[in-house]
Amino acid sequence: MIARGKEREDAILGAAMRLLAGGGYEALTIDAVAAEAHASKATIYRRWRNKAELVEAALDAHDAAFNDEVPDTGSLRGDLVAVLEMLRRKAREFPPDVAVEMLRLMEHDAELAAALRRHLADEELSPFHAPLARAVERGEVRREVDGELVHDVAEAMIVHRLRLRVSLDDAFVDRLVDDVLMVLIEKGKS
Repeated sequence: MIARGKEREDAILGAAMRLLAGGGYEALTIDAVAAEAHASKATIYRRWRNKAELVEAALDAHDAAFNDEVPDTGSLRGDLVAVLEMLRRKAREFPPDVAVEMLRLMEHDAELAAALRRHLADEELSPFHAPLARAVERGEVRREVDGELVHDVAEAMIVHRLRLRVSLDDAFVDRLVDDVLMVLIEKGKS
């Protein structure tokens, strides 16, 4: 058994993410998470009421950990490139088909729908939140920059390429930053 507290929670959330990425939401069970994390089902259910809440917490922790990897490059453009490089690494770890499956399942699973809506509504989990806040502090963009729109546009373009199984190569990253995101952000200045 693992220690209590943060270490145990991290083990459970990590197990949930590995199982989710490996088999999808429908195949994920609390029994499998408990076995993978060397924890009891009672431990899991004391913290999370159901599978949807566990997956929400696992996605929150997963996204926060990846966001923490993004360095402060000192410029908005550099930070945006760093975010996209991180998202490229993240996409290799978490299959886009699993995200698509969960979006499809939201139509019929109210608990999953509520959990994913809470996850997606958490502004601080956006990988663009900290870089845009730093850019505001540096005076590169106005305080009113629409971070949600920046996130939505970038995510849509990335998901589109992933669904088509097209590379998120350096040329795509540069094009997305220079021809889309920087233009979108600059437009918000006027």
